Amino acid sequence: MRNHETLRFWSVLTVIGALIVVVFYISLTNGVFDIGLLDIAKTLLRIYPSDDYDLVIFDFRLPRIVISLLVGFGLAIAGTVMQGVTRNGLADPGILGINAGAGAAIVTFMFFFAGKMTGTGLLAILAMPLFGLAGGLLAAISIYALAWRNGQLDPRSLLLTGIAIGSGFGAISLYLSLKMNARDFEMAAVWLTGSIWNANWIFIASMLPWLLLLTPIVLWKAYALDLLRLGEPTAQGLGLAAEREKRLLLLASIGIVSACVSVSGSIGFVGLIAPHIAKRLVGIHHRHVLPVSGAIGMLLVAASDFIAKTVFHPVELPVGIVISIIGVPYFVYLLYKRKA
Repeated sequence: MRNHETLRFWSVLTVIGALIVVVFYISLTNGVFDIGLLDIAKTLLRIYPSDDYDLVIFDFRLPRIVISLLVGFGLAIAGTVMQGVTRNGLADPGILGINAGAGAAIVTFMFFFAGKMTGTGLLAILAMPLFGLAGGLLAAISIYALAWRNGQLDPRSLLLTGIAIGSGFGAISLYLSLKMNARDFEMAAVWLTGSIWNANWIFIASMLPWLLLLTPIVLWKAYALDLLRLGEPTAQGLGLAAEREKRLLLLASIGIVSACVSVSGSIGFVGLIAPHIAKRLVGIHHRHVLPVSGAIGMLLVAASDFIAKTVFHPVELPVGIVISIIGVPYFVYLLYKRKA
């Protein structure tokens, strides 16, 4: 039985990996300026390099593809953890209000500092992502503190508090955005719906350490998620320090989400959809669900971003809208299934 599960896990992961490679290839070669595979190889290998190809590949397409893959992976992993800790299949980083906190911080930055921080220095480039990261962490800390009851983290209070905090931060974002000029309002609206059009290598460098540090912790604690799924009394009876494990897993997932949202905006539904698809494909054991969920998130965001920037050309949709078109019907389906 275990060998069968392992074989299925690797088979599913291989297929999803192949699909990611296909999407990567299509996104890199297609667009307003099509580039052949041979020209890409020559550019990457520095054989007859072209300034035009360098600009398109290294400045525009590669950073955008890499960020879409990293963001998809991070949001899916974090969504899997939150669903496992809360034992609620409808839990999602967006529903818990972390996205709204980051969004409010970004809108605050745009309102007070837009146009005042100029230049190409590191601080000027990273200022907005740092604000987003701080906002996401502030929202998470507020939710965590309010959901703490009698020395324990109450999963139901966590969800309700997250919805309330998210609504509050959303109101702040709306209030400030309505006071902006037309140009800044448009930028804020695009960012709040989830967009990676402004991707660059510095943004990647700012979020990558968080993923490299926190993802191994989550994968290492996969067994804790399996035990928490049985309920806290059972998990504690099996020797698990439930509260400590929940704190560690939630803090790791919050850090991952905040890093992702700080560079991509509020992309919803990835952390909701990917874990459910992964469980349907490889079962309920989190040592398999976490990697597959991350791979599905990568595929979902990368494919959605390609659709967003090409299908409606010359208009480019925020990637969050494309994912929402998929996510909303799936969310309704999950609600109906739970009700049934």
